[in-house]
Amino acid sequence: MSCQNHERKRMIYQIWPGKNKFLCGGRLVFGRDASSLLLTTCMIGGPAITFCIRIAFLIGDRRPLFHSLVMIPALLLTIMDFAFLFLTSTRDPGIIPRNREAPSEVIPQSLEWARNKVKLPQTKDVMVNGFTVKVKFCGTCKLYRPPRASHCSICNNCVQKFDHHCPWVGQCIALRNYPFYVCFLSCSTLLCIYVLVFSLVSMLEVHGQFYVLIADDLILGVLALYCFVAVWFVGGLTVFHFYLICTNQTTSESFRCHYDKKENPYRKGVLKSFKEVFLAEIPPPLINFRDWAQEDDVEVGSIAAEVVRAFGSRDMEMSSSKPDNGSCSLRLQKLEYKSNIDASVKKISVDEGAAWIDTV
Repeated sequence: MSCQNHERKRMIYQIWPGKNKFLCGGRLVFGRDASSLLLTTCMIGGPAITFCIRIAFLIGDRRPLFHSLVMIPALLLTIMDFAFLFLTSTRDPGIIPRNREAPSEVIPQSLEWARNKVKLPQTKDVMVNGFTVKVKFCGTCKLYRPPRASHCSICNNCVQKFDHHCPWVGQCIALRNYPFYVCFLSCSTLLCIYVLVFSLVSMLEVHGQFYVLIADDLILGVLALYCFVAVWFVGGLTVFHFYLICTNQTTSESFRCHYDKKENPYRKGVLKSFKEVFLAEIPPPLINFRDWAQEDDVEVGSIAAEVVRAFGSRDMEMSSSKPDNGSCSLRLQKLEYKSNIDASVKKISVDEGAAWIDTV
């Protein structure tokens, strides 16, 4: 009998209701469209490797020391680019555990009625740095989304500090992989500029006349043209995300909340914003997908509606006024768990939640 129970026991990642893809026993968490990584890898690795091979042929022809020094940074940038791509696409971006049922920790006055049945209000008020933030209820995950969190329709998960879903890396870009994503964009931009510049330099050095460059060295000419086009897209995206970091916004907030026209409750200065993204400790995942799931679980995880520890939401609406005394507002400092919470979710302590809120 015990053997049969053991055979039926499965890990959380095996029954997770989201649309993620898992590898290595749940250690690697991909988005729904992880197959797009193959295209991204070819678009980066193909030109970079071709450039290094072409430069290697030039080493024996002319100025070997110069071309050897040109190849080394190109290889390093390519390796770094792939490393950041891997870290971005294989990490849990900050998936929020689901509730099995709608939270019951609701003040009676805040309940709504529909068809003679109790219905939870679609929004709740939370205080963030003296501002009222409206957080929305997610009918799929059965929870009130934390501030700056949002539900990704592609991966079918609520995600902390959701920025956007990137089809090029096949993953949600959010709290736990955003620093690696920005580094990936930066390395891609530098690699494009590097290959473009030294393709032109190598052609000018060997052939001397600009108007016959592409005809005499088709490979370097095509690489230069490819990188010239790519750098406008990748470089523009890199500049845009550095702007978002300076103003402490997410991509979804920049399109939905329009903080340029009103005060941003999360703005804290350029230096502090950069420190928050690149130097602050990345919080642990809320879900250990390698934990054993309960035998009868269909949806894994159960957290209370008052767990509002994440950083942002594209669905939230901002107002500069404080809530009335009679409003039902969630307190960011309180982290209460339902009685049927899984062990994998209980391990998130109140201290960790408070530490995350202090960074808002």
